[in-house]
Amino acid sequence: MEMTNLNKKKVTEEEGINKLPDSLLVQILSLLPTTKEAFRTCLVSKTWRRFPTLIDSFNFTCSTDREREDSIIHNALTHSRSPKIMKFQLDLTHFSLSHCSFRPEYETLISRCFSFAVERQVENVVLSFLFGFGYGYKCTLLESLCTCSSLITLDVQNCGFNNVVISWNSLKSIKLGYLRLTDDDMVKLLSGCPALETMELYSFIGFHRLESNSLKLKTLKLKDYVRVGGNGDDLEILAPYIQNLEISGEDLECRLVDVSSVVNAKLIYSFLCIKGIPSIYVKDCCHEYRQVVYTIVQDNLQKLCYATDLTIGTWFTKVMYMLQFKGLPVSELNCKYLTLMLHMTTFNMYGVAGLLRVSPQVETISIELEYTLIDDFLVNNNSCCNPELLDLAKEDNMDLLSWVSSVEFHNLKKVKIVISSDACWKDHVKTGFEKVSKLSEFLLLNVPIFENFVIISKRRRCETCSMNCLSQHLSLLADKLLGCPRLSTNAAINFQE
Repeated sequence: MEMTNLNKKKVTEEEGINKLPDSLLVQILSLLPTTKEAFRTCLVSKTWRRFPTLIDSFNFTCSTDREREDSIIHNALTHSRSPKIMKFQLDLTHFSLSHCSFRPEYETLISRCFSFAVERQVENVVLSFLFGFGYGYKCTLLESLCTCSSLITLDVQNCGFNNVVISWNSLKSIKLGYLRLTDDDMVKLLSGCPALETMELYSFIGFHRLESNSLKLKTLKLKDYVRVGGNGDDLEILAPYIQNLEISGEDLECRLVDVSSVVNAKLIYSFLCIKGIPSIYVKDCCHEYRQVVYTIVQDNLQKLCYATDLTIGTWFTKVMYMLQFKGLPVSELNCKYLTLMLHMTTFNMYGVAGLLRVSPQVETISIELEYTLIDDFLVNNNSCCNPELLDLAKEDNMDLLSWVSSVEFHNLKKVKIVISSDACWKDHVKTGFEKVSKLSEFLLLNVPIFENFVIISKRRRCETCSMNCLSQHLSLLADKLLGCPRLSTNAAINFQE
């Protein structure tokens, strides 16, 4: 009797889902992580066994069993009756790292897969593979894929387009990673994508100039640019109509020539001195580097003075402090939302104060502070390129609040301070922590329309002391701020873990 009831329940549920339109059921199957899982799911019901031929989105992740994977892909493509492919994703990274010798076979596989996809007017393509390491080997995209008029989004890793014509007339979004692009490649790419709205490049090297006069390109993300050419290997951005800009890299000399329409900018890159290990013999030589750095930061901030949402990293903030310390001019910013992603050192907190001085329109401030053991090293072993920072770290007699005391924050409503640390707060002196406290007290006392002040701890338990030492410190800071005088009686102070 119980078994009969269970069977009836199973049949009822099965009939319920089978009442859905075939197109919706196929769409649900297409959302599964891989095509292999979608095919397996179709085996649960006799009525579903026709669906594998109707699936219009394919996602193949190849493992080390190449013959078995080839068989699965071959059967899926051979029996497909879908007239149009919405998405085709092929991930070969798991196999190629340890089986580089099969490169010809994989080129054949790629050719078969994307010839099929292009014939079925594919709209979205994802291709990920990596033969070896670094930038040594680069597969070339199929010529038919490079002229696919139906393509709307393209996401490719470690694959270039040498000696092929680019004609993606419908492409709106492109994401390329782990590749070398020349200036000619960049010109060819941009000219071949007249409808492009979003471009993201990550872990790339090669080109030095990106110029786009397209009215449609609105978002540009350049992540982890790898600078390999030494002195003079800089990057110029000339894109007057983009609205969202993100640039990151460990050693990048980036100049914003024209980004006059940007409203949302994220600059978290750094530009390091090429002189290498600090030495008394190179102090004078580094003077030129410092002048270049000051000019870059002054010019780039001036180019972004009308952005409403601005995110700035550690290096920019440090240079901002140096500019104001030396009395050099910095353009006033009109941003309403200011985010600072910093290492928690003394000079960075001075940089925060310096940014507040030139941001009178700001409404929301988010300060994300990360404290690592390397911060102690940086404070005690500053490069000769920044001797002033070393002097400041040795004897900190400057009044942080004097840097912002003349600023009137008529629009500031919300402040969020997020602190993370990989060091034990019981054993290490926190450079800059007192500055965080003083800056917080100052803001509470001088902001007339404060609504919310949030302090967040991103680590709950310390591996060294097995306690929530960071949270304890920040909780005490929140309690201290609750007892501080506030200009705005409505200001709420919250601590979160």
